[in-house]
Amino acid sequence: MVDLGRDTNLKDFPADTMTAISSRLSVESSRMKRLLDIVCALLLFLFVLPLLLVVALCVVVDSRGPVFFVQRRTGLGGAPIRVFKFRTMKVMEDGGAVRHAGKDDKRVGKFLRRSSIDELPQLINVLQGNMSLVGPRPHALAHDQYYGALVPHYAHRFRARPGITGLAQVNGLRGEIHSLDGMVDRVTQDNAYIDTWSFGMDLKILIKTALVAAFQSSAY
Repeated sequence: MVDLGRDTNLKDFPADTMTAISSRLSVESSRMKRLLDIVCALLLFLFVLPLLLVVALCVVVDSRGPVFFVQRRTGLGGAPIRVFKFRTMKVMEDGGAVRHAGKDDKRVGKFLRRSSIDELPQLINVLQGNMSLVGPRPHALAHDQYYGALVPHYAHRFRARPGITGLAQVNGLRGEIHSLDGMVDRVTQDNAYIDTWSFGMDLKILIKTALVAAFQSSAY
């Protein structure tokens, strides 16, 4: 049984993941990908800044607590990172037992989550360099430890920087995890993205995210 109270550590995963994680693929060595991240994240941040200010005010008015929810998640190479989101829940879990948000979860600011506006502060993470616009979605450390012990090649997804959106998300694999098979499907998509990455693929995922993924019915 995996201890969910500890931070994610690569030694917690199967030994064969070490080689896969240490071999940096083109998805992380591409200067074009990093340039796309910087330029697009900066332009998007400036464009949505008025919206960010309005949302921040709404969060403050709606309930007590900080504007941002900062949660530890797993980044490139298995290193923990601090990911920013607008706070849409009354409780802020960042320990050994983190619940997935559910469809009828009363903790959730439904509009912000359904429209993915709560994810916009992660543009800061992209500019910092610990996330990318496109990549495997980062999970809470507790979820990484739990699923890492159950899903084959789970930790291979740490070969790339986590993304605000990804191949799994635009293919409908988003929202609450109802079964182990649901996570297996996500991990399969994440690793397929890394193994077949191209600059054109990133552009297609970003366009599809803007047109479709932000309003998928599975988002809550």
